[in-house]
Amino acid sequence: MEIAKNIYSNKVLKYIIIAFAGSILLTISAKIKIPFYPVPMTMQTFVVILLGITFGYKAGAVAVCLYLIEGISGLPVFSNSPEKGVGISYFMGPTMGYLIGFIFAAVIAGYLKYTKNYIFNFFKILFSISIIYLFGLLWLGTLIGWDKPIFKLGLLPFVYAETLKILLLTLIVNKLKNFRRFI
Repeated sequence: MEIAKNIYSNKVLKYIIIAFAGSILLTISAKIKIPFYPVPMTMQTFVVILLGITFGYKAGAVAVCLYLIEGISGLPVFSNSPEKGVGISYFMGPTMGYLIGFIFAAVIAGYLKYTKNYIFNFFKILFSISIIYLFGLLWLGTLIGWDKPIFKLGLLPFVYAETLKILLLTLIVNKLKNFRRFI
């Protein structure tokens, strides 16, 4: 019985460490803006998918949820906070759908099986990132109205940057998934 308690407590401790490390990595990825066309690029979507692939769907989702809880609580972890506000007011803004999509994208990226086939891996990662944009566009359309050019505002400016991130993840996915055996 004592051995089972130690194994369980070690596993819980690992998840706590992973969650905090993941939320810190997400915060850093949100704050660094890389000059890119047509809009500056952050690495948030890259890190969300990386967390899912590297740590699996459970730990990846927990890390993203912790990040969101930190932001909703008022910590300036989101991309444009504090200059665009903090806490729940920022969260409920135009990016809420994308932020919620982070959770589902991490789960899907962590759940999918990756092989040595780069083409299949590319499409699996593309599907995972697409979930972020699906939630983002749904919320954006609800918030600003469906009569507005939702795709032009909420998707097209990010296509080039996302393609670059998907290609990079495709190249390293087989290295990343090897970390799961340590969890």
